[in-house]
Amino acid sequence: MHRVTRDLRMNERDIALLPPDSHTGLTITDRKTWAAGLPALTSSLAHLHEETGVLNGISILNKLNQKDGFDCPGCAWPDPDHRSHLGEYCENGVKAIAEEATTKRVDRAFFARHSVEELSRWSDYEIGKAGRITEPFVLRRNSSHYEPISWDEAFRMVGHKLKSLASPHEAIFYTSGRASNEAAYLYQLFVRQFGTNNLPDCSNMCHESSGTGLGETIGIGKGTVSLQDIHEAKLVLVMGQNPGTNHPRMLSALEKCKDNGGTIVSINPLPEAGTMGFRNPQEVKPMLFGAAHLAQRHIPIRGTMDVAFLKGVLRMMLDKEDAAPGTIFDHAFIAAKTAGYDAFIADLRTVDPQEMADRCGLPLDDLRFVADAATGTERIVVCWAMGLTQHTNAVDNIQQIVNLLLLRGAFGKPGAGACPVRGHSNVQGDRTMGIYEKPSESFLSALDKRYEFTAPRAHGHDVVEAIEAMRDGTGKVFIALGGNFISATPDSEVTSRAVMRTELTVQISTKLSRSHLTTGAEALILPCYGRSERDIAHDAPGAKPRFVTVEDSMSVVHRSQGAHEPASAHLRSEPEIIAGIAQATLGDRPRLRWAEWARDYDLIRDEVEAVIPGFADFNKRVRKPDGFVLPNGPRDGAVFTTPSGKGHFSVTPTPEWKLRQGEYMAQTLRTHDQFNTTIYGLDDRYRGLHGERRVVLMHADDMAAEGLRTKDRVDLVSHYGHERVATDFFVVPYEIARGCVATYFPEANVLVPLELRAAKSGTPASKGVVITIRKRVGSSSRN
Repeated sequence: MHRVTRDLRMNERDIALLPPDSHTGLTITDRKTWAAGLPALTSSLAHLHEETGVLNGISILNKLNQKDGFDCPGCAWPDPDHRSHLGEYCENGVKAIAEEATTKRVDRAFFARHSVEELSRWSDYEIGKAGRITEPFVLRRNSSHYEPISWDEAFRMVGHKLKSLASPHEAIFYTSGRASNEAAYLYQLFVRQFGTNNLPDCSNMCHESSGTGLGETIGIGKGTVSLQDIHEAKLVLVMGQNPGTNHPRMLSALEKCKDNGGTIVSINPLPEAGTMGFRNPQEVKPMLFGAAHLAQRHIPIRGTMDVAFLKGVLRMMLDKEDAAPGTIFDHAFIAAKTAGYDAFIADLRTVDPQEMADRCGLPLDDLRFVADAATGTERIVVCWAMGLTQHTNAVDNIQQIVNLLLLRGAFGKPGAGACPVRGHSNVQGDRTMGIYEKPSESFLSALDKRYEFTAPRAHGHDVVEAIEAMRDGTGKVFIALGGNFISATPDSEVTSRAVMRTELTVQISTKLSRSHLTTGAEALILPCYGRSERDIAHDAPGAKPRFVTVEDSMSVVHRSQGAHEPASAHLRSEPEIIAGIAQATLGDRPRLRWAEWARDYDLIRDEVEAVIPGFADFNKRVRKPDGFVLPNGPRDGAVFTTPSGKGHFSVTPTPEWKLRQGEYMAQTLRTHDQFNTTIYGLDDRYRGLHGERRVVLMHADDMAAEGLRTKDRVDLVSHYGHERVATDFFVVPYEIARGCVATYFPEANVLVPLELRAAKSGTPASKGVVITIRKRVGSSSRN
């Protein structure tokens, strides 16, 4: 097969290349008003049964998130000090482990049966269900099938290609949040020794806006709360987040907050079951008979209007302060700890709360409710996720949250602070380890000193810039430490064509994904251990199992040690793979002990301790059952680590709602049968949708205005420079803000242009895409 044929099979990367008659059939039931409970238990058992068997699955789960076990490869929600003997995991954690422990195999027989062209026509769901990859594979130039390759030959192939580049900047080194601290540290060290900062990561597509907004205002791009703070908060705002699906273990923390007298408010364009109610599966009575009510109020804000909402709330709080000076704002805190207050207040006085409410599509009473709640307590925690960070003004969203917390002195106090909820288990740890395209001078200087070289200073590519470099021919090698880059990124067709322009793509992976099928001229798959699997040095089979470490959303660093039999005897650990590539590329260099580091992770942790602040006695402290907590100035006594030493108030523009007739603000989101780009099934149980992923959720009044009925089939069209079309979606009436629609990724990623990204952070604005809806010729509703 020739290269041109492979190009033709991947020209249309709208991910849903399936013809209309491939729809499995959409069934619509009532939307759920609570999460978890018995349905979560039965769903978990069904996935275990399908993938690995219930008994085997339960034996693995007994170690999941336990102090002597392994960290869930799902979200980064922290573990409680006391771990339940019934299990410390959620339904989606079970699904992740079931797929990792699956008995299905992608082996040499699999690739002999299936060409890359054939596999590329499978859905993402079918690809993900193929199973675990058993050994290294290569797709050679002009070949139609992957074939086995030895580890040594694979390493030589990567090293030869990297050394042949005209500049180190022609290589791109992507990282997924699944990578351990040890793997991430070795990876960034190798890349900088090679000579570039091209280290884009999944954070660029999710919480980069959080890191940017928090970094500028409080001096650290991380959250400032502990799990105990959630329990003790008197007001928790859950903004742009769906914890019931994306961070289900958060629900037990919200339940404790509510039991302790806290008020929870959900602010999101559509209601989500997990913020409405919770049936705790660890307690028999509520699991079977009654859900705990969580959010006291759901506020259905229009997408992209969060700044307007917060500024309206803050203006109402200012009016209260004016009426009773010194009783609302924490002036002692503001005077001692902050900067920019006067300019912020001057801007706030220009704000009309009613106008802000109108822009948000809300009654003024919704803003007043939050203003009253926030003036009643300083124990305020604001939680958020992608619903705030994936907008063009996402950094402004975060900075307005900081404004609210600064006014109330809600840093460095129990039950108070900022809580960006990370969506991948070690995405925060990877950044701490130096996976960043714009590293600080202090970090680079520490590397220089430790390894006696000069690290590159020029900023590297983030995710969007990496795609542009590959598109323009200046990015020639793409290496991914985990993840599914093709399905995670925006502008699907552009991204796919860009990747196909490269000379070599390398994927360090556990299971098959779309990214193994959309490749450069040559491609390698290097299979690694999963989190649940026993990690023993490949060249010392009788050695003791090793452990790695991770950092959760609340800066707790702890160990993770799998005990399950690996899916294949030919797998290697991520540190071993990185060390093999590094040795083949760089050869012998002073102070670089790749073989020793690959064999003994304690030695990697010694390197981390020598370079990164906060890791003193790393090996000793991480062996404690609960690990240790990294320093965090704003959390630890409201010590802001900005250059001025102050927390900074921000003045940001207020967005306008300017849709024309027939235009809608679209956001992409996950189903409940999904984690990031991994699709476990075709249902979205909480939203009452079953058997189909190509749906668009739309307000009934908007459907009527467009002449649409339930299950009409439509195309979704964005108009940024040229038309981008996501084809053949079912219309579903839903309780969502007027003028807004929601649909699933990766199917709708094709609608998001590369140029639509957040100011400062560069995050793709997947929650703020203006689209039109085009009814398909011959479409009719099917009820």
